[in-house]
Amino acid sequence: MIEIKDCVMDYGDKIAVDHVSLTIPEGCSYGLLGSNAAGKSTLLKLMNGIYRPTEGSILIDGKNVYNEPSVKERLFFADDETVQYSDMTLRDMKHYFGRFYPKFDGAMFDKLVKTVGLPEGKKTHTFSKGMKRQAVVICGAACKADYLFIDEAFDGLDQTMRTIIKNILIDEMLDNRLTVVFSSHNLTEIDEFCDRVGLLHAGKVLFDRELDSIKSDLVKVRAAFDREITADDLPELEVLHIGRQGSLTEIIARGGAEKARAAAEKLAPKICDLMKLSLKEIFVYEMEGVGYDGSKLDEE
Repeated sequence: MIEIKDCVMDYGDKIAVDHVSLTIPEGCSYGLLGSNAAGKSTLLKLMNGIYRPTEGSILIDGKNVYNEPSVKERLFFADDETVQYSDMTLRDMKHYFGRFYPKFDGAMFDKLVKTVGLPEGKKTHTFSKGMKRQAVVICGAACKADYLFIDEAFDGLDQTMRTIIKNILIDEMLDNRLTVVFSSHNLTEIDEFCDRVGLLHAGKVLFDRELDSIKSDLVKVRAAFDREITADDLPELEVLHIGRQGSLTEIIARGGAEKARAAAEKLAPKICDLMKLSLKEIFVYEMEGVGYDGSKLDEE
């Protein structure tokens, strides 16, 4: 389990992480969602003990990740910068990571390299961005770390390779209770892979919830009423938005589908339909609910 306790990262002229507190359960896939410069990469580096927080602490299974070197052999960080491996071949990387990770699985490494079709004898500076990402994620899986952190997890991969890498990670989660934490600004990636998501903006966590809970709790109602409806007419719901769409009133509210329908039907609508929200709509309204613009989040 990862426990982030009131964490601050202050660069002097900029606060990159601003009093963040999160708990990430063991064995889950956790997505850090946010636009560029939201603080995602800095938070991942803090979780890996690369940076020391200005304030607060980060514990992994009860041990301080920055102060306890023994914790680091249980972590693997695949960031977007691979220059440190540029003069290595995949064979070199296999040897390199095998020295530092006691549970490194060489047979698994070989199998995964063959699966994705990477050239073992070429230096990684000759690889495309997507090939470099594949190589580092394969190393992370083969290291048999308990916690795998990936910055912009599927950036540079085509859809086929995204599916292969996701399946590799899912297998490790199921077989070895691997915990995966990855950053993304891509809602599709979050939707396809995550159990839980934290939304970051300007270094702050706006919310942290299970994805299924978010989807089931927030609903859209479209109905036709004889009069104008306001949020005061729906005290049973937490209304995030209410407005007109032609002759229909559109209501976005928390409370779940059954509760939303019952609340609307008490007002005797001529018609009443529940609509499914897209994931982008959900996050836009969640961000607007706490006073931020969510329109910059990407669906693809």
